[in-house]
Amino acid sequence: MTDIYRGAGFDFSNVIRNNHLESKGVRLPKATSTGTTIVGCLFKDGIVLGADTRATEGPIVADKNCEKIHYISESIRCCGAGTAADTEFTTALISSNIEMHALSTGRKPRVVTAMTMLKQMLFRYQGQIGAALVLGGVDATGPQLFTVHPHGSTDKLPYVTMGSGSLAAMAVFESSWRKDLERQEAIDLVAAAISAGIFNDLGSGSNVDVCVITKDKTDMLRNYLMPNERGLKERTYTFRRGTTAIKKETIRKFEVTDELVQGASASGDAMDTS
Repeated sequence: MTDIYRGAGFDFSNVIRNNHLESKGVRLPKATSTGTTIVGCLFKDGIVLGADTRATEGPIVADKNCEKIHYISESIRCCGAGTAADTEFTTALISSNIEMHALSTGRKPRVVTAMTMLKQMLFRYQGQIGAALVLGGVDATGPQLFTVHPHGSTDKLPYVTMGSGSLAAMAVFESSWRKDLERQEAIDLVAAAISAGIFNDLGSGSNVDVCVITKDKTDMLRNYLMPNERGLKERTYTFRRGTTAIKKETIRKFEVTDELVQGASASGDAMDTS
């Protein structure tokens, strides 16, 4: 047994421990399934980012209209998939660091700087921070689009998708994206990609958020599409009193009494307030 626990190479001691616990009836924890569809693509004048708005807790929809496009700087935004708290606080931390960097250098921050900060932080935690990110923005070098994986690896591509609905969204990009899209064409393409994730992935849903970043300004189009609005019910159901039969009725009477407790005397155990 000493060789198993202390030998060189891979350590399988946790496997032995887990098997032992399972044999004793202990239920081992399962990985939490997260769901999201986030995308981004280049167009002629900048970047368009998109995200759905469903936040889940396993099989439960926790929030129907959460915001997954996070602020990094004036011309940089970051879409987050994975654990909501991890994406929220990771992007908030990098946003703060980017602002400090801009103040210390006196220059407008570059997208690659934010990407490097994100990848170094995520690599440091070896994937334990569950943040899969799509980072996009426009800087002095032009429009830039990156993906950052939870373990710290990155990609730079003209169009990207991440999250549980990424395959459906990528199918839309692969079939319809082309170089030098116009602004509205890019917005429609991103909205179609997010919609594909919403309707083909149970972890994604509700509305479509879009963010358009150019060198002059950033437009956040919150709830750009709302394909899952709840409509009015076709009929109203009202039942007259007494429709449901009462099988049993019990009436209990309670008596409420007040009891006055006198304070302790000065010679007793009264608290000293002097």
